[in-house]
Amino acid sequence: MGFALWIEGDIACAYGTHEYRPMGAAIIGVRGQFTQRDFRPQRRLPRRDSRAFAGYFASIGEMNEFLRRRLRGYRKRRTKSLMHLEQILR
Repeated sequence: MGFALWIEGDIACAYGTHEYRPMGAAIIGVRGQFTQRDFRPQRRLPRRDSRAFAGYFASIGEMNEFLRRRLRGYRKRRTKSLMHLEQILR
């Protein structure tokens, strides 16, 4: 299995293969989790040279963990900036 992931704004798009056969593409919100049922051969693949490309992954679980860690990091950065803003306003 192999997966390529693109993230643009609040949308995550993945393209998967299983034993060298295309599974198709899947599109979810960045706060969601990919499942095997999300992949459809009819969906079009984003351009491979897009700046939204996030990387290659060996499994759906690895890709979902990447999305969870990315979301956790975003929440920490947002919390820190809100705390900084509170200190300025005091």
